[in-house]
Amino acid sequence: MRQPLSRRALLTATAALSLAQRLDAAETAPGLKGRIRHSVCRWCYGTIPLEELCHAGKAMGLESVELLNPVDFPTLKKHGLVCAMVSNPVVEGLGGIAKAWNRLEHHDRLVAAYEQRIKEVAAAGFVNLICFSGNRDGLSDERGIEHCVTGLKRVMATAEKHKVTLVMELLNSRVDHMDYQCDRTEWGVEVCKRIASPRMKLLFDISPMQIMEGDVIRRIRLFKDYIAHYHTGGVPGRNEIDDTQELNYVAVMRAIVETGFKGYVAQEFIPKRADKLASLQQGVRICDV
Repeated sequence: MRQPLSRRALLTATAALSLAQRLDAAETAPGLKGRIRHSVCRWCYGTIPLEELCHAGKAMGLESVELLNPVDFPTLKKHGLVCAMVSNPVVEGLGGIAKAWNRLEHHDRLVAAYEQRIKEVAAAGFVNLICFSGNRDGLSDERGIEHCVTGLKRVMATAEKHKVTLVMELLNSRVDHMDYQCDRTEWGVEVCKRIASPRMKLLFDISPMQIMEGDVIRRIRLFKDYIAHYHTGGVPGRNEIDDTQELNYVAVMRAIVETGFKGYVAQEFIPKRADKLASLQQGVRICDV
């Protein structure tokens, strides 16, 4: 006589079936409009194996899984995906959000690491490489700009040669990244202006800029020429981008499309729901204007 399934076995089987059903539903869903190129930030889905995220994301209409290192590139290519924003190199604790280009003493190590990473990005056929200002730690905004420009100019020749764009992320310093220096669009734009290279742009993280500046749509229109990439996220909390938060992402995406933007918009919210892939698919559909 066949033994009944245990509760744990039943839950495991149900979860597996649920995933299969979600993927099947995504594969048969109507196509996306194609006006927004969709990506997702890997770190928000760290509990989901990369292979599974790639498979599910491709079925949803994603073209990219991003903030990955070169070791992950073969997995992306296996699924016909790209990395729309490659992760920064980290050397001796330098290169991340808190300690980066606004300190002269970091430059030699960062230049060597970025020279190598630029070549890896180009060899994979990708084009965008993220970078950060670093925290103020008492440094004036003007001096921070000067230091970032001095350091980043040292890698611009390599970036231009290999057709790789360095993209500095705008983040909030009020809630999530206390003391981060590139926390205003004008600050980042000034860095780009002084470097004066088509290979130096900004990552406009919509959620942090709502926290710091508000007036998101007008500012997207105003600074469109300096923006290479966008990230989404709910406010407050950086969770799902639906009507549980304050931003109107449909209107924001329409404004982005109207600027003539041809790059990627990446979902970078932290799902609160148990079904993380369903939340991701919802975010993609909301942004598909």
